[in-house]
Amino acid sequence: MTNKIAILPGDGIGPEIIAEAVKTLECLKQKFGFDAELESATFGGAGYDEFGHPLPDSTLALCKESDAILLGSVGGPKYDQLERDLRPERGLLGLRSKLELFSNLRPAILYPQLASASSLKAEIVSGLDIMIVRELTGGIYFGQPRGIRELDDGQRQGFNTLVYSENEIERIARSAFDIAMVRNKQLCSIDKANVLEVSELWREVVIRVGQDYPEVELSHMYVDNAAMQLVRDPKQFDVMVTTNLFGDILSDTAAMLTGSIGMLPSASLDKNGKGMYEPIHGSAPDIAGKGIANPLATILSVAMLLRYSLNQSELANHIESAVGNVLNQGFRTADIADGGNSVSTVEMGDAVVAALGAIS
Repeated sequence: MTNKIAILPGDGIGPEIIAEAVKTLECLKQKFGFDAELESATFGGAGYDEFGHPLPDSTLALCKESDAILLGSVGGPKYDQLERDLRPERGLLGLRSKLELFSNLRPAILYPQLASASSLKAEIVSGLDIMIVRELTGGIYFGQPRGIRELDDGQRQGFNTLVYSENEIERIARSAFDIAMVRNKQLCSIDKANVLEVSELWREVVIRVGQDYPEVELSHMYVDNAAMQLVRDPKQFDVMVTTNLFGDILSDTAAMLTGSIGMLPSASLDKNGKGMYEPIHGSAPDIAGKGIANPLATILSVAMLLRYSLNQSELANHIESAVGNVLNQGFRTADIADGGNSVSTVEMGDAVVAALGAIS
């Protein structure tokens, strides 16, 4: 059966890094007989430029009919003055919501070849392998009411609503427990239950769900302490589960432990395993068009796409092995060069394709 993959290059460096990821998919088709149909669509700022909306109807239709979605990045300063609902980021939130992509998987893995690129000492981060499971379609990013209003004294006030229902908490908890079961059977739930009523409910529901997973060791940690512990002793964590806002912040913190945010992929899954896959970094408009962006996070997102949505774990392993081989050979983009020579975005993509081609 042909696998249909929607390709959304997006904005900034998105088209550059997506081009290298597509090369790896084409290599898999040619060398390993991977049966896939790739179809591109505009999204984010590019969607607004072409259709007047960051999530055009045609793009949404393509994503709904596809088996998986590969996204580059969205956003840029040229769109900052648009009405909020027309900004690129609203298209991303809308796609997550409309496709019910509630479970966001963000691995933080340190390749041994990049230990010196981390901001922490090698002995602290060597062997790092964390999976952060972030709830993606609820919480303060989606809660209503929200807005900016004028008070009686003439001051403006911004307001957002943090809200989670039991079923939203339960489904993300089960997603995290399922992942913990196939890893080291350790799960740390991150909240702020000493201050927030939402977190009180979060912790209560996670504990209840945990009763269905007696093999998993469940612990709890306040988010401020978790941020500190990620820097102090990150290898104490295996799987972490948390809310939309906390997960957004903690996963970026974990990213820097690995040497570069340009190395980390992500998956956003619905209840059936259909997902959208993207690097966790942004559109980096300051380096767009310079050919220096790191495509490895996007290429590794392809590996996650193959593993989680298309049941192609062997092909996913091939991509991950190819990335490791390329790093062993000394290829580095500017963000991970650690003062040494660096290669371009295209050269890094070509190196990965060559490494894939060498796999027997």
